[in-house]
Amino acid sequence: MAIYIVGDIQGCFSELKALLNKANFIENKDELWLAGDIVARGPDSLATIRFIKSLGQSAKMVLGNHDLHLLAIYAGIKNAHKKDQLDELLAASDIDELMNWLAQQPLIQKIPGENTYMTHAGLSPQWTIKEAIEQAGSANKKLSSKHRNKWLAKMYGELPNDWTQAKSNTEKFRYTINAFTRMRYCHKDKTLEFNCKEALADAPLDLIPWFELRDVVDSTNLIFGHWATLMGQCPHKNVYALDTGCVWGNYLTMLRWDDKQVFTEKSHKNI
Repeated sequence: MAIYIVGDIQGCFSELKALLNKANFIENKDELWLAGDIVARGPDSLATIRFIKSLGQSAKMVLGNHDLHLLAIYAGIKNAHKKDQLDELLAASDIDELMNWLAQQPLIQKIPGENTYMTHAGLSPQWTIKEAIEQAGSANKKLSSKHRNKWLAKMYGELPNDWTQAKSNTEKFRYTINAFTRMRYCHKDKTLEFNCKEALADAPLDLIPWFELRDVVDSTNLIFGHWATLMGQCPHKNVYALDTGCVWGNYLTMLRWDDKQVFTEKSHKNI
């Protein structure tokens, strides 16, 4: 069995299928790990989510910001934007089943037997690994409960961006969602910043990428997506950035974990 880990698909289903064929992925034998944002902006979100769900236990994903936003749209909390290309998915006959499945997905995954973790945006430098796992579990219980819609409505907003200021259940939940699905840069005091999406060389000097502030980076393998402008480049050898902007016309990236071989598929956008 091989573990294949893919970055943000965002509805680019044809690229995903081509990538799996290129890597000789074997269904029911290999595992496909997905770093979140499986839907939105690309042309085939419905086919993408149906395929991933059909893999059963062979698929291991984490929720990204676009996945959570889809759940909020489905719940009537937010309106869909035309650019998200979600009309077909929202009108699907199996939409209820798909959304109930999506809501059960975690915010963090650990490769068994290894000190290796996958999330969508990274791990907050204000948390230990243990705290991150605990907060992810707490948030997942809320999202998979009968009170899901209430919590989805509470996730929007940028405050608190400091874990030490998150006192209430709502504040802890919002910080957790933002840290796992929206974080890129932090301030020097390790508080989260949400507006800068630039590559490392172009960012303001007072902002620091989250992985430069984590004490555990040198001893833990961290896998994430979300940050397309990194284009798969991270200065830490054990921090793997997998979002390479396929939906923006670049390419989809997949990592075979056993031997660290990287597979890419150029966007089919202009084909």
